[in-house]
Amino acid sequence: MARERILVVDDEQDILELIRYNLSREGYQLDTVTTGEEALKIARDRHPDLIILDLMLPGIDGLDVCRLLKGETRTSGIPIIMLTAKGEDSDVVTGLELGAEDYMTKPFSPKVLIARVRNILRRKTRTAEEKEVKMVVIEEMKIDPSKHKVTVGKEDIDLTATEFALLMFLAKRPGWVFTRSQIINGVKGDDYPVTDRSVDVQILNLRKKLGAMGEYIETVRGVGYRFKELS
Repeated sequence: MARERILVVDDEQDILELIRYNLSREGYQLDTVTTGEEALKIARDRHPDLIILDLMLPGIDGLDVCRLLKGETRTSGIPIIMLTAKGEDSDVVTGLELGAEDYMTKPFSPKVLIARVRNILRRKTRTAEEKEVKMVVIEEMKIDPSKHKVTVGKEDIDLTATEFALLMFLAKRPGWVFTRSQIINGVKGDDYPVTDRSVDVQILNLRKKLGAMGEYIETVRGVGYRFKELS
């Protein structure tokens, strides 16, 4: 039975109750709050395993909550699923650029939400497997799965959990071409709903953070992405 703790942030009581009811049935421990201020306090005090965060909140909105949590060392690793009723591309892209793992547009299916929660939390079980993988070294870049750390030269590169998993997935298989669907399955788990835009945003962010080493992540037009084959 699942025992992970999930923080749900939404100012609509019916949405809170819907999520609480369905996730509680799956065995998850739930904290529910209705404001961004409460969300920040609970996240900092209890450090949940996952946050489901509505973007439209009174006071501090969801994007600001995401920005603050991802900017703090203690909370930056907490995965976030954004909820949005607006369905506007700009909000979704901004949230993903801030480090959110995924998004769902209201109204949503509880079954789909549960599937996405499971897939995100499943990464914890992969941590032990990743530690068995040897360090990947490409020129000045070192990817250390045991420490979940990436360095380029002497500089530590601050990556989100998804960005690290994406980089590791591609770097372990130089020269292999992957579709966006294959990347989603490899990084987040099977049967995860594919969102081309989210993959593209994560790749864009990763390239920016890696600087010159980002050129190793190549776009294969009409197909997907690959890590440049090492000579």
